[in-house]
Amino acid sequence: MIMLTKLNNEKIVLNSAQIEAIEIIPESKVIMMNGKFYIVTESAEEIIEKTIAYNGKVHCYRADR
Repeated sequence: MIMLTKLNNEKIVLNSAQIEAIEIIPESKVIMMNGKFYIVTESAEEIIEKTIAYNGKVHCYRADR
């Protein structure tokens, strides 16, 4: 789960495993596998970094490997 910010500054938490695509419009449009989408202030790169960090915590990835 990653925390993102909608355009009205409302925080939302999304299941990053359900993200299908991210469109840059210039905000980021996060399209979920169920067809719903969320427009957020974070860049695509930030969303990817948050997803990697979350997966690292869940799957115990280590940066020193």
